[in-house]
Amino acid sequence: MTARLLLLALFLGWAFAAAADVAVPQLTGRVVDQTGSLSSGDIAALTQKLKAFEDRKGSQIAVLIVPTTQPETIEQFSIRVAEAWKVGRKKVDDGAILIVAKNDRHLRIEVGYGLEGALTDVTSRRIIDENIAPKFRSGDFAGGIGAGVDRIIRVVDGEPLPAPSRNVNFDNSDFDAFGPLFAVTMFGSLGIGGFFRAILGRLLGSLVAGGIISIIAWFFVSSVTISIIAGIIGFIIGFVADLLNAAGPGTGSSRGGSWSSGSSSGGWSSGSSSSSSGGFSGGGGSFGGGGASGSW
Repeated sequence: MTARLLLLALFLGWAFAAAADVAVPQLTGRVVDQTGSLSSGDIAALTQKLKAFEDRKGSQIAVLIVPTTQPETIEQFSIRVAEAWKVGRKKVDDGAILIVAKNDRHLRIEVGYGLEGALTDVTSRRIIDENIAPKFRSGDFAGGIGAGVDRIIRVVDGEPLPAPSRNVNFDNSDFDAFGPLFAVTMFGSLGIGGFFRAILGRLLGSLVAGGIISIIAWFFVSSVTISIIAGIIGFIIGFVADLLNAAGPGTGSSRGGSWSSGSSSGGWSSGSSSSSSGGFSGGGGSFGGGGASGSW
């Protein structure tokens, strides 16, 4: 009797596990491929295209390839993905996700509320039937996804949307700009700031250095907010460094703003961002089940 109960429990546990829904993948980038269908070059090129579109238009488009959505339908799975990823801007809801279930031979374009007027169910279905599915049938997944994304971009481009705001979300390439920005802040606060502090005094010299840092930072990140923050940080670093230098031993009567180039004890090593976790993230967009599904 005990053995039968044990077998029944094992069977029910197996059955429950087999029927469990596929977990929603983590949004690690604009292109998430769990099947290895795309090469690293394909993913990089597609990611760059989607990023450039987002920078220009503001709308977010993502691509997800999974082996299967079973036991759910692709419609059920896709809406769970959309609700978890929240692609598209908050309250603009201009996100779209191209989801491919490779082993099931199903795909879907999930459309945010804000794009349902342009990327209608009919248009989405035509993109699937005319641009994506024919290439998938010949085994060209990269070509099909690329063609589908290109047409989605063209459709969304025709939709009047609010202008994008810079640097709402940061990804790896955005963070690349922070390396030189950090170097500019340090050099500006200590090097240039030392020069101005020697002439204008600690407070005014640090303020001038902070202003110069803000202007230079603008050329790296094109963000007023970040540029101001960089200037403030540069001001604080230069002011405090000058204060410590003046209070330290052996400074004599010198103006104190001097920064000795060369020793750089507080070393900053460039190019160390090996494990950057600044992944792509959705902007808070909402979805209501708009879009279309297809197969090949």
